[in-house]
Amino acid sequence: MLRYIYGHDLHIFPKLRDAMFRDRADQFKTRLGWDVSVDDTGAERDSYDELNPLYVIWEEPDGSHGGSMRFLPTTGRVMVNDHFGQLTGGVRIKSPRIWECTRFCLARGAGAHVAAALMLGGGEIMENFDIDHFVGVFDARMVRIYRMIGSSPDVLGSQGQGRDRISVGLWQFDPTAKATVAQRAGVSAQLSRQWFDRSFCTSHAQNLVRTG
Repeated sequence: MLRYIYGHDLHIFPKLRDAMFRDRADQFKTRLGWDVSVDDTGAERDSYDELNPLYVIWEEPDGSHGGSMRFLPTTGRVMVNDHFGQLTGGVRIKSPRIWECTRFCLARGAGAHVAAALMLGGGEIMENFDIDHFVGVFDARMVRIYRMIGSSPDVLGSQGQGRDRISVGLWQFDPTAKATVAQRAGVSAQLSRQWFDRSFCTSHAQNLVRTG
C-alpha cells in the first residue's frame, strides 16, 4: 500500500522511516556510486530531508519499505535550483503549482509494480494539491523505467553522454496517464484514492490530538 507522510511525522512510522533511509543509502551510494552522505546507522539523508518534505512510501504487506519518493514545493529550496541550474540554462523553477520530486528509490528485490505505484502516488498528490507539474533531475537509467511505467517527462535540458547523461524534466499527469500507471501498478483508481485519503485523514487527526 501507499503511505503519504510528512517529514515531521516520520517518527510515527519508525520501521518505514529507518528502512527508507537505509535503502536510499544502498541504492544511491552502494549501487549507483553517488557522492551522498551515509551516517553511522547506514542511513542516507541530506539537507532537504530537514525541510519537512512529503514522502510517498510503498509499504509491503510485512510492513517493510518497498520504495519511496520525496516532494517539495519549488517556492522554497529545491535541488533543481540549488545544484542543477546548468540544466535549465540558469532559469530558476519557482511556482506554487510546480513541485520537485527527488530520491526515487526502490528497495532491493522490489517488484515491478512498486515503481508504478509510486508514480500513481505522485499523481494523487498532483491532483489533490492542485499541482500542474513535477520537476525532477534524472539519470540515463531512469529513462527506461519511466517508459515502462508509462509516465515519461518532457525534457527541459540535459548534459553528458551515455550512462553519464543527466536531464531535468517536467511531468504532467492527465487521466490517460493515470489509467496507464494504475494498470501497471495493479491498483485501481478507487483504492489509490482511499490510500491518499486515509493518510491525510490520519495525519490531520493526529495533529489535532497533539495540538488539542
